[in-house]
Amino acid sequence: MIDIIGVRFKPTGKTYYFAPKDLDIKKGDHVVVETSRGVEYGDVVIGRKALPDEKVPTPLKDVMRIATEEDTKRREENKLKEKEAFGICLEKIKKHGLEMKLIEVEYAFDGSKVLFYFTADGRVDFRELVKDLATVFRTRIELRQIGVRDESKTLGSIGVCGRSLCCSEFLDEFVPVSIKMAKEQGLSLNPSKISGACGRLMCCLKYEQDVYEELAKTTPRKGSIVKTPDGKGVVENVSMLKGNVRVRFEEHNEKVLRDYNVKNIKILKRAAENSDDIDE
Repeated sequence: MIDIIGVRFKPTGKTYYFAPKDLDIKKGDHVVVETSRGVEYGDVVIGRKALPDEKVPTPLKDVMRIATEEDTKRREENKLKEKEAFGICLEKIKKHGLEMKLIEVEYAFDGSKVLFYFTADGRVDFRELVKDLATVFRTRIELRQIGVRDESKTLGSIGVCGRSLCCSEFLDEFVPVSIKMAKEQGLSLNPSKISGACGRLMCCLKYEQDVYEELAKTTPRKGSIVKTPDGKGVVENVSMLKGNVRVRFEEHNEKVLRDYNVKNIKILKRAAENSDDIDE
């Protein structure tokens, strides 16, 4: 068993694990750690706990120290610098006539570099912009192009449900979602109905998908041929969560519809599944 703590560098960012060593670190504390991006200031979201050796991510780096008042002051100063840098970068982008949208500016904790995150429809030649920014800030400059999902996560907004976007509230990473999920859940396939503020499929399509996949094992699709207490028929409609299906019969050259619980029918021939399974 190995002791670990969980640290986040952004409110809804991914959680990373570090070894607390002999430091008395609790949830809610602030720590200074070394990462692949350099020295960073983070918030402890998981207090000290022991994990089996095989579940501990490697390499597991040690916490450098519990953040001091000086560390916290430096972080706040960096936040103020980021706001100033954002405005300066906007002016430079306009000056160079670049088709890009600046989303966020991030100062490295030790001031060794400044990162500018942006979105754009295609590739952008920002070499002259980098030179211009380096002249102003006199430190290493990095520009990183991000996707529309990351843009929504960073800026935040209100979803069609009337609540704050999940990605900006609690999702620490994006999961693949697909049109197939909307189909299996019986949702409208109108893009305006199942797309989020970012224009991509809504992340919440994934929340109930496991339940639908489990129910799909015992529930026939529309068009399936089933055996019922009243004979063979074709599934006309499915209410998966209620566990009911509506079956069509041909009786005396007339179409007759009857409802059944899935427990009372037997699938004789399952309808083919459409292959619209495009992940986003």
